[in-house]
Amino acid sequence: MSDDKFPFTLDHLRAHLAADYPDSLVIHNDAAYWMHPASAGKQLAVIAHPQNAILDSFHGGRHQFESGYMLMLCPLNHANARALRAALPWLKPGLLGLATSAGMGDRLGLATPGHMRAMRAVGEKIAPIFAQQSIREMERTGRSPNDVMSDATFGAFEAGWRGALGADADHLKTPEHISICVSAGFSFYTIDPGAYVDSDADKDAPNVIAEKVVALPWIDLECSPTDLERNYFGHKIELESRAIQLDKNAVLRAAAKYGKAIAHVAKMYRHLAVQGAPFELEVSVDETDTPTTHIEHIFFASELNRLGVEWVSLAPRYIGRFEKGVDYIGDLKAFEKDFALHAEIARALGPYKLSLHSGSDKFSVYPIAAKQTRGMVHLKTAGTSYLEALHTIAALDPAFFRAIYVFARERYETDRASYHVSAELDRAPEPGSVNDADLPALLDQFDAREILHVTFGSVLRTRDIGGRFMFYDKLMALLRANPDAYAANLEKHFVKHLKPFVI
Repeated sequence: MSDDKFPFTLDHLRAHLAADYPDSLVIHNDAAYWMHPASAGKQLAVIAHPQNAILDSFHGGRHQFESGYMLMLCPLNHANARALRAALPWLKPGLLGLATSAGMGDRLGLATPGHMRAMRAVGEKIAPIFAQQSIREMERTGRSPNDVMSDATFGAFEAGWRGALGADADHLKTPEHISICVSAGFSFYTIDPGAYVDSDADKDAPNVIAEKVVALPWIDLECSPTDLERNYFGHKIELESRAIQLDKNAVLRAAAKYGKAIAHVAKMYRHLAVQGAPFELEVSVDETDTPTTHIEHIFFASELNRLGVEWVSLAPRYIGRFEKGVDYIGDLKAFEKDFALHAEIARALGPYKLSLHSGSDKFSVYPIAAKQTRGMVHLKTAGTSYLEALHTIAALDPAFFRAIYVFARERYETDRASYHVSAELDRAPEPGSVNDADLPALLDQFDAREILHVTFGSVLRTRDIGGRFMFYDKLMALLRANPDAYAANLEKHFVKHLKPFVI
């Protein structure tokens, strides 16, 4: 990426200026960029000729450099993150298509270098999404879409990432959420219509199902009960291993269960499509009470196709339990048999990827998902990077980690309400019964791990009576002071996640 017009070589700049973050240094279009250490943190450094318009894109202090060139030292803020993405186009999130991909949520904004180390360790054969956070998580951590994007941008820059990448605005529920994420520069949008899924339809009596079908928003669905009958009743879908007959009663039940959700997805998609920015869409119904049957999957995807919705991945509600931060709970043979048909449906009606939500730490599922989807799969993780932060803290400052664990136990019964988890306080070790040396092992105990996972919002945002954060400031200071320790833990943990998907 060097340019003959630029008078400085990479070796010259690396030797004199970029010793702390050598991977960040890059020369592109008559300018050099790197992450620069400073007493108050990090700064973005830019060298260019004073007449180079690129300097006007950034905000910071200007200093004379060699050969008449100018050095700018810029704060790591949103405006400079945007300017950096514009100057170095590989940092701008793009479309990943049907490539095997993985989203690595980062609730603290410090995990991207560690995520990249894991990606490189597996050969950069998986398309990464480093900027990923749901609106719910942003609200609980006090972050904004711009925060998520900026942290991932500077993390990718610091670690010297040069490949393609995406950015996932996760679990969006309203058009307003879409608009603010488009403004921030996301490229991948996950629509969550879970509030519109009627899981009671799984067990409703036939007369109740009939009433629910009549009451569907047919105007929004751009069809009628007569169209439903004509399009589905008695039809047969040919898959690779079998044909699936669309029984009338099963179709009616699918319509009652998912009809309102389909209408909501179409509304959200159309709002996104008129924003004027390139995007990829994922649809998620994983956070619902009952599994998505194969006929329901066929109906859901067929209706989205009929309504003109274009999407790249779908997250059904699979059989078994995908709880936060722990391995799959259920019969793996039954899961593979069921999942294999979902994968056949995705190939027949798309193709599109199947997405594994609450996908972190599902190590027993990964080989199945990679094999049955033939690589058309998206892995989505979030809280496991936060747990690796706690794992790092437990080794650095056992007393501080113990205080976090005590607090998490106090908050668990309240914070678990919005999650599908089964941890119980009486099964988790008592804080006083664990020696300092054994505290990191709490992250391997099922109940303690889930307790620490779902209480992240309370741990990060609770203040004391003086208005100061009880844990956040110290936690972040420890991680910033020990970046290699955190990155090493993330690399080891995520290599285990990614290796099964390297096909």
